[in-house]
This record gives sequence, structure tokens and C-alpha cells, in this order.
Amino acid sequence: MSTEVLPGSDVRQDSDVRPDWSVDDGDHERFAHYVEKDKIVDSAVNGTPVVALCGKVWVPSRDPKKFPICPDCQRIYESLPAAPD
Repeated sequence: MSTEVLPGSDVRQDSDVRPDWSVDDGDHERFAHYVEKDKIVDSAVNGTPVVALCGKVWVPSRDPKKFPICPDCQRIYESLPAAPD
């Protein structure tokens, strides 16, 4: 929450700042994504961008355990054939 004094008056305006949870193009930033494991290592070492199953391209810099899994990545991952034993 922040408080500002309106110019030319003694009136204070409180603005309650809350995260915007609306669906939009920036939603990829709010999720953990599925990426090939060897690509993650290469990105960590060389700083090269990775491509998630959903198509997002970025250089990972945050702990994915702190975010929910991207629903598009999850759906694509679950539709992939199981790895042979």
C-alpha cells in the first residue's frame, strides 16, 4: 500500500497495490515451464535461451519451485508418449 498527498490539498490518497492476476501475454512470467534438462544446464552455464514446451523462449533466472506449472506445458507434457523403460 502506498500513500500520496494530492497536489494543492491536504487530501491523502491511499492506493492498494495488488498483483494483477488477469490473463494476458505476460502470464508466462508467472509459471514454471517444462524444458529439456540438458538445455537448462547449457543455459545456466552459457546463458543461452531455452524453449519451453509451450513455446516460451527465455533465459531462466528464477527458482521454478516457487511458481505453479504452466498449464500449457503440463497439458503438452501429459500428452507425450511415455519414455521406454
